[in-house]
Order: sequence, then structure tokens, then C-alpha cells
Amino acid sequence: MEILLVIIIGLLYAAGIYMMLRRSLVKLIIGLILLGNGANLLIFLLGKIVKGKPPIIGASEKMLGEIYADPVPQALILTAIVISFGLQAFAIILIKRAYKVVKTDDLDEMNATDEDL
Repeated sequence: MEILLVIIIGLLYAAGIYMMLRRSLVKLIIGLILLGNGANLLIFLLGKIVKGKPPIIGASEKMLGEIYADPVPQALILTAIVISFGLQAFAIILIKRAYKVVKTDDLDEMNATDEDL
């Protein structure tokens, strides 16, 4: 299972970096989304995939003796998903506004000054 996730993470990183190197602003945002999903999977994989019970210590116990699921990577991923969703929403609105003003999504054409137009 871990090998499959490692391959998927590598493909997401490769596709994300490839898309970020394109000249289109839309492809840049898609690349950022892919890179963020790859990072979330990497954090999930580093937290180790185990089937276990929640990490709750009973009243009569002093420590956990059984295998338990680590909640920290899950909390980090949930936070990253919320932050990336806000970033994506802002970027989409920014792209829409830039396209309205400049009439293109090509980064090289957007880089031109007003005197060049």
C-alpha cells in the first residue's frame, strides 16, 4: 500500500511542477492544487497507515497498550485542506479579474507594461 502511495505522490509532484512551469495562469493554479494534494498525501504517509482504535486512554489505564491511529497527521492534513481551499478560491477570483482586465491568461503577455500595449 505504501509503495502505491509513494508512486502516486511522485506523480502528483511531477505533474504539479510540470503544470507550474507552463505559461498559462490557469495551469499554474492547477499545478499548485496538484502539489498541495501531493503534500497532503505525503504527510498522511509519514503518519504511518495502521488500522487501530482511537487514542483514548481509559480511566483505569495509565498508557495505551494497543495499536492506535495517530491523530496529528490527520489534523495537519485537515488544516492544510482548509487553507488550500481558501487559497484556490482567492486565486480563481484573481484569475477571473486579471482575465477581464488584460484579456489573456498568458503570463508573458501579462508581464508587459502599459507602454508596450
